[in-house]
Amino acid sequence: MKRLAALLLTLLLTTTVIPIHAQDGNLTSLVAGNTSFALDLYKLAIAADTDAGNLVFSPYSISQALALTYAGAKGDTAAQMAAVLHFALQDDELHRTFLALNGELLSNGNAEADPNFGTAEAILRIANALWGEKTYPFLASYIAKVKANYGAGLELVDFINNSEATRQQINDWVAEQTADRIQNILPEGVVDASTRLVLVNAVYFKNAWLFPFSSDATQDADFTLLDTSKVTVPMMTVQKNFGYLQQDNYQVVSLPYSGSKMSMLLILPTEGQIGGVEQKLTPELLASLSNDKLQFQLMNLHLPRFQFSYDLSLSSMLQQLGMTDAFDPAKADFSGMADVDPAQNLFLTAALHKAFIAVDENGTEAAAATAVMAGVTSAPAENPIEVRFDRPFLFAIRDDATGTILFMGRVMNPTTE
Repeated sequence: MKRLAALLLTLLLTTTVIPIHAQDGNLTSLVAGNTSFALDLYKLAIAADTDAGNLVFSPYSISQALALTYAGAKGDTAAQMAAVLHFALQDDELHRTFLALNGELLSNGNAEADPNFGTAEAILRIANALWGEKTYPFLASYIAKVKANYGAGLELVDFINNSEATRQQINDWVAEQTADRIQNILPEGVVDASTRLVLVNAVYFKNAWLFPFSSDATQDADFTLLDTSKVTVPMMTVQKNFGYLQQDNYQVVSLPYSGSKMSMLLILPTEGQIGGVEQKLTPELLASLSNDKLQFQLMNLHLPRFQFSYDLSLSSMLQQLGMTDAFDPAKADFSGMADVDPAQNLFLTAALHKAFIAVDENGTEAAAATAVMAGVTSAPAENPIEVRFDRPFLFAIRDDATGTILFMGRVMNPTTE
């Protein structure tokens, strides 16, 4: 019987960014593939959510954790993973490009704040780690590959005799990396004596708005839910120039973060049109909403405070997308991880993901940031327009230099945590 491998994906939000340098073509390809995978997951998640609730996840965290796994996959298992993840680059190029992209994001995400706009600190952490059974013969080549490209060292542990203590150790590491926002990523029972490997990615983001909302201006207001009922929310208000676009069935606003090159993209569908807008989301559409394609517009922006967490069950979603062999004990091929006979080969038993987001007058915890909008023109306007997020809307926290989506989701009810 094959040994079990638990794949764990851990997400947290934060913000920061960098300009692209080396291998622009490869970075563009990787980011485009990651965005396609993000939208595949988003559409499966909303289709499975019969309650039409809030949603937040980190597609970048999921892509990176699966890239760690893909580094040890072979044959049909690797081919299925590449297709589902939209990996178009050759293996060595793919992993080197992830290394370059991580560097870009970390540089941009931990930039110093502009002294003209306050001194708020920008924080972005991207951390990878592997825990492996100490008696299992992992290949030195695999360990070297994930260490060199993802900074993921292998910690040898005793799953066979001490699986519960190891589970707690991994949970503690995740909590530490995410400022305690992600707790108990590994629930009881998911790790046992048959586990041989756990791979974890953690992303944490925290940043202030470039133009913060004044708490004095926040007032209770109505938010209309999908069923047309109303809830009362603390509605924040600010008057500034923001990147803006008006389309037939939605409006777009881009909110920059201080001290970084990241932003929160907000999409406000016309009342009753959120489902149609969600289904039309494509990588091309998101690319058309980059800051350099938006127009500066003076506006009175009204945005509710919100905070919530979300658990994403990835195992079934990945299999729906076509990544089936990795979860099949009879078909999984992770022979690039260890030198063992086929009866001891690894297969995936779980893919877990948790995310958290909090948005208030000061900024975002678990998000992406943009301090400057490049190439944006200003629309002539004597009076500010009113843009009121008082109904369900979509959001994405992204790095403006690379187009990487760190977090995305939707707010259906700001009062629900």
